[in-house]
Amino acid sequence: MNVRIREFQPGDEISFRALNEAWITASFHLEDEDIAILGDPQHHILSSGGHIYFAAHPESGEVLGCCALLPMEDGCFEVAKMAMAERHRGQGIGRQMLRGTIVAARDLGARRLYLVTHHSLKNAIGLYESEGFVHLRPEDAPPSPYARATVFMEKFL
Repeated sequence: MNVRIREFQPGDEISFRALNEAWITASFHLEDEDIAILGDPQHHILSSGGHIYFAAHPESGEVLGCCALLPMEDGCFEVAKMAMAERHRGQGIGRQMLRGTIVAARDLGARRLYLVTHHSLKNAIGLYESEGFVHLRPEDAPPSPYARATVFMEKFL
């Protein structure tokens, strides 16, 4: 299924929170940073120059997934809070979401993307690798507020 990638709209806070809470609590627990960001994405992402994108069904508009770009230093964004609805996983929607987010980052003038994940999330890591992200040594990565952050990756645009 080809999806429509769109930016955050008022009211999307509910889908953003639900999608992310579902995947995080399936394998981990919500950490303080999760609670803050998911509780107020307007303040913690959008007001600081970040962006949130959604993969939406092309006809119904149903939200199938999401991904955020968090501003870092000049020319860099962190790819964060990428989540797909469980019933839509394995259909290529995550790849479309990631590719749409990369295109959006380029359009914003980004030169580099950065992300953190957990080593148990093999499908996510494989997706990131297949889209050109490379692994960083933990000592070369910025500090992460997440205890579950064990894999650090970047992609130059």
